[in-house]
Amino acid sequence: MFVVLLRFAANRAAAPEHMQAHNEWIAQGFEAGVFQLVGSLAPAGGGGVLAHGESRAEIEARVAEDPFVVHGVVTPEIIEINAKRTAPALAFAAA
Repeated sequence: MFVVLLRFAANRAAAPEHMQAHNEWIAQGFEAGVFQLVGSLAPAGGGGVLAHGESRAEIEARVAEDPFVVHGVVTPEIIEINAKRTAPALAFAAA
């Protein structure tokens, strides 16, 4: 399982220009069954993604395709978690 932090970067002001493409990227992640949760980092720090079902290399490649990453709106940080114990709703993450 991966936690992807998308922290606002120097080109943050360009976010509205790339929002539609970024939202399409998010939709593709959900359609592929990889994204489990997407949300904002509070307060106004960027965004976060909970991803599962791909290798680190695949997640890195997917994140590199995010229009916000491509255009320097955000800087990504990918954190890998090897789940040992989960709540029942997250049992898939320990498999």
